[in-house]
Amino acid sequence: QVQVVESGGGLVQAGASLRLSCEASGRTFSNFAMGWFRQAPGKEREFVAGISQSGGSSKSADSVKGRFTISRDNAKSTVYLQMNNLKPEDTAVYYCAAREVAFNWIVVVTVSGYHYWGQGTQVTVSS
Repeated sequence: QVQVVESGGGLVQAGASLRLSCEASGRTFSNFAMGWFRQAPGKEREFVAGISQSGGSSKSADSVKGRFTISRDNAKSTVYLQMNNLKPEDTAVYYCAAREVAFNWIVVVTVSGYHYWGQGTQVTVSS
């Protein structure tokens, strides 16, 4: 059984930084493409960033480019989301997701593309 657990959320002021962590267990972590999504109240869950099995490929949403960076450490079975220059509009519950994929270069960017989800961690950015 695959478990996905996020950590690192919190309440910060605009302009601050946070790093989210996500550990996935139950299967070989290096077989997973990983992703971060977020969901604000009253809005649909949206893609934030995704990364391939080895970390060689990644994609991010236009709204976070230049501010957020996704990375992974396969030895620690962990994916990270470094968030810099946070804005009030970044306030949301952030979810980590995992999916086993066949090819090393695949980055999954859709909600429906992921099989396993964490419980979410709240990020609140005050102005």
